[in-house]
Amino acid sequence: MDAVHVGRQPIFDAAGAVVAYELLFRGRLDAVESGRQDTYATSAVMVNTFTEFGIAEVVGNRPCFINLTREFVTGRLPLPFDPDQVVLEVLETVDVDDEVIAGLTALSEAGYRIALDDFVWGSGHEQLLGLASYVKLDLLDGDLSRLDEIVAACREYPGIQLVAERLETEAQVAIADHYGMELRQGYALSRPQVLSTPSLSPSRMRRLELVAALMSPDVPLDKITTIIASDPALALRVLRVSNSVAAGVVSRISSVRQAIMMVGLTRIRRWATLMVVDDVGEAPEEQLLTALAQARLCESLAPRFGADPGAAFVAGLVTGMAGVMATTPAAMAEQLPLSAEVADAVIHGAGRLGQVLSTVQAYENGEWGTGDLAGLSLDAMRWSTLTLTAANAYAPGKTGN
Repeated sequence: MDAVHVGRQPIFDAAGAVVAYELLFRGRLDAVESGRQDTYATSAVMVNTFTEFGIAEVVGNRPCFINLTREFVTGRLPLPFDPDQVVLEVLETVDVDDEVIAGLTALSEAGYRIALDDFVWGSGHEQLLGLASYVKLDLLDGDLSRLDEIVAACREYPGIQLVAERLETEAQVAIADHYGMELRQGYALSRPQVLSTPSLSPSRMRRLELVAALMSPDVPLDKITTIIASDPALALRVLRVSNSVAAGVVSRISSVRQAIMMVGLTRIRRWATLMVVDDVGEAPEEQLLTALAQARLCESLAPRFGADPGAAFVAGLVTGMAGVMATTPAAMAEQLPLSAEVADAVIHGAGRLGQVLSTVQAYENGEWGTGDLAGLSLDAMRWSTLTLTAANAYAPGKTGN
């Protein structure tokens, strides 16, 4: 199974407390440097942070700084998250022109905080100071001879906090102190940590199918639900995204449909678009087939126990995916905004949904007396196989995921 990685470097205040994290692209667990700062890298950081890990697992309740390329600044690629917990870091490689200024103005007016990375006076980025909440100054390779001038110019904007970055020596920390720079970042304080988690990438064809369906302004919610529920990795990503949306919200989800409604079709469209850009390796179909069949069997069996079929599908999906990802259902449940009924079933085997799960588990273990599920199980496996392979069956030259 493939793993995905995100680099995370703390940003400290002057007293040494961690107040934010910068999220960085990492292609490998042992990567020290990112190696790339392009649109793919930005997309990978966003998708991995919010849909593979879950934002709370990566940064808790602190803000995260995410690098933006021109495509995101100008709106050609969508930002799929709210502004609450994200600071948009404009890379020094972005050439400032009218389109960039208009894009950042719109993002600022939408509530996003802007940071100017590796700020250099005369690069054109000084035109953005009126939109910025943070200016990052490179104290390792930057031109320190103009520091007085740059700091004075930034101080004319009371809303700007200065971030001293690439601090590698005590002398550089002393410079940050001398100029009263509010925030600090660098190896002298903390090196980036690489976080890793197993990845179950949705089928590329399924993602494309979802994007195509979402292009229609009046697409039925049932169609979107069917596409997402048919790919367990995609469904799990939507559940994780709904968890970040659900922070502070009383309601908890009990079905894929409810998660989609909580996230909203606009944001689902944005995530689907980024998943297409984020061209990561695909998980083999056989790893997902069992999890999907289990979810479908739970859904089919639910009426026998007076349980809700949609909730049973989610309970079966979470339980099945926990096995594939070599973790426990309880650990999976903690990452998702499940309703109390679904969570109790997954963690404790409680309630009617718990009966559904235990019956399915007993059947899969070959226990006596569960043979009457053979028909439903065959139907579930047939549905799962058709669901996972239908898109590829009509793709010329494709033989699998």
